[in-house]
Amino acid sequence: MSGIIGSNHFANVFTEVRGNATMQGLVTAIYEIGCLIGAMFILAVGDVLGRRKAMIIGGIIMILGATIQVTSFPGHAPLAQFIIGRVVTGVGNGINTSTIPTYQAECSKTSNRGLLICIEGGIIAFGTVIAYWIDYGCSYGSEDLSWRFPIAFQTLFGFVVCISMIFLPESPRWLLTHERYEDAEKVIAALRGYELGSEETATERDIILDSIRASGFAGRKSTPVKALLTGGKTQHLRRMLIGSSSQLMQQIGGCNAVIYYFPILFEAQITIGDQNMALLMGGVNMIVYAIFATTSWFIIERVGRRKLFLYGSVGQCLSMVITFSCLIPGTPSAAKGAAVGLFTYIASFGATWLPLPWLYPAEINPIKTRAKANATSTCTNWLFNFLIVMVTPVMIANIGWGTYLFFAAVNACFIPIIYFFYPETAKRSLEEIDIIFAKGFVENISYVRAAKELPLLTPDQVEQEALKYGLIDTAARGAAHAVGPAGVVEEKALSEKSEEDSGSHEEVEN
Repeated sequence: MSGIIGSNHFANVFTEVRGNATMQGLVTAIYEIGCLIGAMFILAVGDVLGRRKAMIIGGIIMILGATIQVTSFPGHAPLAQFIIGRVVTGVGNGINTSTIPTYQAECSKTSNRGLLICIEGGIIAFGTVIAYWIDYGCSYGSEDLSWRFPIAFQTLFGFVVCISMIFLPESPRWLLTHERYEDAEKVIAALRGYELGSEETATERDIILDSIRASGFAGRKSTPVKALLTGGKTQHLRRMLIGSSSQLMQQIGGCNAVIYYFPILFEAQITIGDQNMALLMGGVNMIVYAIFATTSWFIIERVGRRKLFLYGSVGQCLSMVITFSCLIPGTPSAAKGAAVGLFTYIASFGATWLPLPWLYPAEINPIKTRAKANATSTCTNWLFNFLIVMVTPVMIANIGWGTYLFFAAVNACFIPIIYFFYPETAKRSLEEIDIIFAKGFVENISYVRAAKELPLLTPDQVEQEALKYGLIDTAARGAAHAVGPAGVVEEKALSEKSEEDSGSHEEVEN
């Protein structure tokens, strides 16, 4: 919307936004309210729907919302229709942003989980580049083309999501929480390249089942919301808060003040009155954004999450300091220095804070609360996204360079929070992360220290540590197959209780 909301062509149809910073902020930010509603929808029913169905529904809703927007015409309450379309599109995006990181985390290997979700973040940056340059190119077209085509173009990606998910498998972890053991084994074998029925497939299945049992909600197809508020060895509440805080900090760090309003900021304070140059520099800024977003692909597993969070916070803080310092004199030459600050900010953000808040909540939360906790963190993202997008034009209009001073101070506050409360999760399986929090609770040490002290574990060691810290009572043997009376293969779940005298498992038929 950044290249559209301030254009004369757009204002000719939606006259209420012309020269009205508050209305521009509302039209832009109302999208985030839709995203919040979509995330809340997943919070309520995501565990029941599953990952695939949720993403398909999200894509369909986005296509519907874009269609509503582009069919707004003068004389038929166009602004009201456009706002409704923005909200509907946001609902679809909220569903997808709550689900896709979870799906990726649950289908990925330990060695490439961070890479794959960082690639998702990079794709966000590439999408932003495409949007900016389409906006810029269409600004030379007819009045309708200048804003209708950029909005309609997003339906292409909605179709890509819907169609691709028809052919992709469901998350094996979701299948196991719904006791679909045979389907889960097929997906695990396909994703990992194992033979169906092999020891490797059975081992991975059993470790996931241990994690489900450790959550305390085994046998339930939908985890109750109250599970998010529990502590103890699983630390559901702490983990949800850590994940949600990363999304909160991503937004209040000022990223959307730069991404959404870069052309407006440039035109108002740097290239005063030159809208074409402002749009052009906005496109260049997004190219820088995309280039630096790809750097996380190569360093996320080597450097780790904690260091990238810290490096990004320092980089964003210093960039905002450069920006507000160069705007204080109020001269055109000094304002060029502010442009440098905005460019270095988006570079720091793209390499660190863009992908990390989508990765961290998806991997730090345990399997049974992952969908709901990730949806909660996404709700946090969109709620504060709305706040920042809504107030940024007003802040720029009233306090000018003080806006960037505010964001500099906020970024500085992130550093101690990350240092003391964010444990490292790089190179860990999702089940190993459960052990980190159990170790911290049982030994009464900080979870950052627990992560440092715990060595990387093999699958067998994960099970041993889970027993050691009391996450499970017995080692899982998962789902076995037994031939029923009619010769039909039936699934049997093995009980979670061991026989005290022999330590063997007791099988109980479903």
